[in-house]
Amino acid sequence: MNISTETGAPTKASEFRRSWPVLTSAIFGTALGLSPMPFYTMGIFAPILAREFHWTFAQIFAGLTFTSVAVIFSSPAVGFAADRIGVRPVALTSVALFGLCFMSLSLSSGSLTLYYFTWVMIAVLGTGTLPITWTRAVNDCFESGKGLALGLSLLGTGLFGFAIKPVAAWFIAEFGWRGAYVAIGALPLLISLPIALLFFREPGTGASDQRSRLIELRQQADRTPGLTLRETLGDWRFWLLSSCFIAVAFAIGGLIPNMENILRLSGFTHERIVFLTSLIGLSVIVGRVLGGWLMDRIWAPAVAAVLLGAPAAGCLILAAPVIDDRGAIVSIFLIGLAAGAEYDLLAYMVARYFGMKGYSGIYGALYSSYALGAGVGPVVFGASFDRTHSYTESLHLGALLFLLPSLLMLLLGPYRKFLPAEPAVAVANDDASRIRT
Repeated sequence: MNISTETGAPTKASEFRRSWPVLTSAIFGTALGLSPMPFYTMGIFAPILAREFHWTFAQIFAGLTFTSVAVIFSSPAVGFAADRIGVRPVALTSVALFGLCFMSLSLSSGSLTLYYFTWVMIAVLGTGTLPITWTRAVNDCFESGKGLALGLSLLGTGLFGFAIKPVAAWFIAEFGWRGAYVAIGALPLLISLPIALLFFREPGTGASDQRSRLIELRQQADRTPGLTLRETLGDWRFWLLSSCFIAVAFAIGGLIPNMENILRLSGFTHERIVFLTSLIGLSVIVGRVLGGWLMDRIWAPAVAAVLLGAPAAGCLILAAPVIDDRGAIVSIFLIGLAAGAEYDLLAYMVARYFGMKGYSGIYGALYSSYALGAGVGPVVFGASFDRTHSYTESLHLGALLFLLPSLLMLLLGPYRKFLPAEPAVAVANDDASRIRT
C-alpha cells in the first residue's frame, strides 16, 4: 500500500503565527461579502419595501432567488479563475465591485425588473467575496489546524449577522432606508478592502511579475494532489454533498430572512425581535468555531449529523401555536449553529474528499448547489406566508430538510489521502484504490 507520510509538519501554533494575516483578511472578507449581507439584511428591509412599493414578501425575497441563480453560473467561473490566476486579484476586485453594487439598491424605484437586475449584478460581481476565494487561501496555509482555521475564517458571517440588525435599524432611523443601503454597501469598501490589500497574500507569492506568477500558479496546480473538477463530477460523493447542501441551504435560507416575520406573528415586539434575531449572529459564531474545532478531532460527517440535524427541533418549536421567549432563543441558537457550521463543513469536506488540485472550482460548483437552495427557500417560505398567513407548513418542511441530509452525509465514508509525491494518484483510506487524476 502506498501511503503518504509527513515529517516535520508544522504545529497548529506555528501555522497560526505564520498565517494570521490571511486569516484576518478572510474573517473580514466573509463578514462583508455576498454570503451574509443579502440574507441578514433582507428581512430588515422587506417590511419597508412592502409598504413603499406594495410588493409581496415573495416578490421581495425573490431578489435572493435571482442572486442565487446568478451565483450558480458565476461561482464555477470564479473558482476556475482563482485556481488559475490566484485568489488575491479575484477577491480584491470583487470586494470593491460588490460594495458599489449593494449601494445601488438605494436607487430602487418600484420597478421589480430593476430590483431583480440589481441583485443579479450584486451576485455576479460579488461572487469573489464568497468563501470560494478566502477558504482556498486558508486551506493552503493550514494543515494541522485546518478545521479550526476554517471555522475562524468564516466566523465573520456570524459577526455581521449579530451586529447588522441594530446597526441597520439605526441607519434606517437616521438616514432612511435608501441611506441605510448606501451605508451598509460602503462597509466592504471601508473595512474589508483595505485589510485585504494590506494582509491578504497567497502562500508562496513573491515579488515576481504577473506573467511569472501565472506560470508559477499553473505549474503549482499541476503538482497539487487531488482531483480536478471534471473528475470530481464523476464521483458519487460530490452529488451526495450537492443534494444535501441544497436541502440544508433551503431550510437555512428560508428561515433567516423570514425570522423577523415569524417572531412578529408570535406576538413579539419590534424591540424584542431586533434583539432575538441578532442572536442568530452569535450562534453562527459558536457554530463556526465549534464546528471547526470538532472537525479537527471528529470525523466531519458525524459533526454534520449533529450540527445540521439539531435545527429540526428548532423548526418544530417555532411551528408551535405559542412560542415563549425561551423557545425562541433555543430555536434561533440551533438554527444559527447550522448556519455557522455549513460553510466550514463544505470547505473541510472538499479538501478531505477531493483534495486541493481543483479546490476552488469544486467548492464553487458545490456552492452553486448551496446557492440554489438558499435562493429558493426564502421565496417558498414567503409565498407560503402570503398564501396562508402562517409559517407552519414551511417550518415542518424545514425540519425534514435539516434532519434527512444530515444523516445521509454519514454515507461519505473515510477521508481520502492524496499523495503529494504522486499527483497522478489518489489513495482512498477505505480501499487504497488508485484514482487517475
